[in-house]
Amino acid sequence: MLNFATIGSGWICEEYIHGAKDTGLWQLTAVYSRDKARAEAFAEKHGARLSFTDIEAMASCPEVDAIYVASPNALHYEQCKTILSHGKHVICEKPLCAQAEKVRELVQLAADKGLVFMEAIMFMHLPQRKILDEAIGRIGHVNMARLDFCQRSSKLDTYLAGVLPNIFNPKMETGALMDLGVYCVYPALYLFGRPERWSASSVLMKTGADQSGAITMEYPDKLVSITYSKVGQAGAGSDFQGVDGTVSVESISTLGNMSLRLKDGSTETLFGRDEKYLLMSHEARDFYRYITEPNVTREEYLRCTELSIETAEFMEQARSSSGVRFPSDAIGR
Repeated sequence: MLNFATIGSGWICEEYIHGAKDTGLWQLTAVYSRDKARAEAFAEKHGARLSFTDIEAMASCPEVDAIYVASPNALHYEQCKTILSHGKHVICEKPLCAQAEKVRELVQLAADKGLVFMEAIMFMHLPQRKILDEAIGRIGHVNMARLDFCQRSSKLDTYLAGVLPNIFNPKMETGALMDLGVYCVYPALYLFGRPERWSASSVLMKTGADQSGAITMEYPDKLVSITYSKVGQAGAGSDFQGVDGTVSVESISTLGNMSLRLKDGSTETLFGRDEKYLLMSHEARDFYRYITEPNVTREEYLRCTELSIETAEFMEQARSSSGVRFPSDAIGR
């Protein structure tokens, strides 16, 4: 069993803690928060013996093997760099960084130190991804794919009331593409690779954050359309259309409620839904395998890091093309 620590105290961090513990492979040892009282309360709630308000102190702690980072996007780079520099493995919430060069730097730092640096993106670690792969293999040549993740933000009413939450603040490197669109970009690049041509457009809020957007990816033999939004709720889901059938996915982020419809009209239910903590437990399980079985999992781990870099590059270019700018984009350029 390995010991892990966390950065973050939101619901996503709690779900990861639940999922990691559920694997039986991880023990929560420490938590971090800038606020001492909050750190102590979070530690007590989840059974961690240690709490920190200093990241370097936690990263130096001999009782910590790895750290899960679930802080605002804008903090990922510096925090992950600090942790890796102190010799700890890192699993960081998506997206890793707003700029691909930072992702490449962190991947190289981890490699130099013999550490695992992994993006917490559910799609790559869900068992149902293999179900999707097999189903797509049954529908013949795919000529069209629609990937959608439109979900009304729980913070939208706060924004409309005149308060600026982190999710709509460009300084935090967030917005619709970074928060939701990434779940569509990942499967598109994983399944079909980099498109020959593409176009991206966004609708911006007054803050400069993108509230919604669309990306069209053109391949020699297929068209992939991506839509995402933080201000509306879609109900059509996503689908992959082949000459012999269609694979439909209600939730592209979790591959939940997946079904197959063949050209003869027959249908199959491929997968239902899992609770969030169970979905995240697969990330924690793979993170453990990559650390403890480096030779066995090397190819799988390298594919994950390569796709993280490819996704970061594509998303950075899509942001630039659609007019989404972050203050950090100008640094070093």
